[in-house]
Amino acid sequence: MKKAGIILIALALLFILLGGWLFGYYNSFVNMDEGIKNAWAQVENQLQRRSDLIPNLVNTVKGYAKHEKEIFENIANARAKLAGAQSIGDKITAANEMTSVLGRLLVIVEQYPNLKADQSFSKLMDELAGTENRIAVERKRYNDKVMEYNQMRRRFPSKIIASMFNFAEAAYFKAPESAKEAPKVDFGVK
Repeated sequence: MKKAGIILIALALLFILLGGWLFGYYNSFVNMDEGIKNAWAQVENQLQRRSDLIPNLVNTVKGYAKHEKEIFENIANARAKLAGAQSIGDKITAANEMTSVLGRLLVIVEQYPNLKADQSFSKLMDELAGTENRIAVERKRYNDKVMEYNQMRRRFPSKIIASMFNFAEAAYFKAPESAKEAPKVDFGVK
């Protein structure tokens, strides 16, 4: 009788330790998942700030570059895609497209020296540059959280817990392929 009691107590302690281990890993995944969501929310804040600045920037440039209709349509389309994106992957794709379109806009701006001297344009460009820096910082923070989470997801024994509770791999915010190419600025000088 005494031996059976000791065995039951040992099994109960083992069960408690195993449960504590399981709950510890599960809670770590939950905390990391929430950290990723929080970091993504900060990225979205900065993307929204950029999106809010763009109409003012476009309107300022339109006065100087009336014949550059295609770029303005591309900017409007990119903004609409970003606003309508639902998943993080779609939002990343739309944000990268917006970055690409803004790069093309800046190339066009180089062709208008009077525009660059315009005070309201300069102020908007400073705001946009600051926002782009904030986006870069928040993207890095988001990617750091994703890396930490994905590493834990792949390590043993947390890999078992991740698969048991369907903790899926998180997506990194990657720069678009077009970001690897420097924009071409042509001042018309030959």
